[in-house]
Amino acid sequence: MILRQATEQDINIIAKILGDWCETTSYIPALHTRAEDQGFITRVVATQDVLVADSDGVQGFIARQNDEIKHLYLSPPARGRGTGTALLEEMKTRSDTLSLWCFQANTGARRFYERHGFTVEKFTDGADNEERLPDIHYCWEGTS
Repeated sequence: MILRQATEQDINIIAKILGDWCETTSYIPALHTRAEDQGFITRVVATQDVLVADSDGVQGFIARQNDEIKHLYLSPPARGRGTGTALLEEMKTRSDTLSLWCFQANTGARRFYERHGFTVEKFTDGADNEERLPDIHYCWEGTS
């Protein structure tokens, strides 16, 4: 597996990974079409630091804007194989501090982030996110 910067050629598969996760996650409301996902990811790739994990094709991606992780999604075959860890650890080398939001219902992601040194900053009722789902703000500080 190699980690590399996302390119325009990766947009379709990145959008598919995101859309598939939304479609198969029972607590996520259907808010966007696949075409809207594609337009969204086009903007993400153009404006954020986006890495992909490539192993015979893109298996996952992470996107960072300033010190905030905005997205980390993996294809089902890449889960539990160290792909998410590799992407997150690479982003940790690019910043002394990171933060991110995670849905409270996403217990697997919560365990993952906490295992990687992220701590809870606050819990919210989700009134400020598009999905209107309770979420958690996590923070990480590297060692100097």
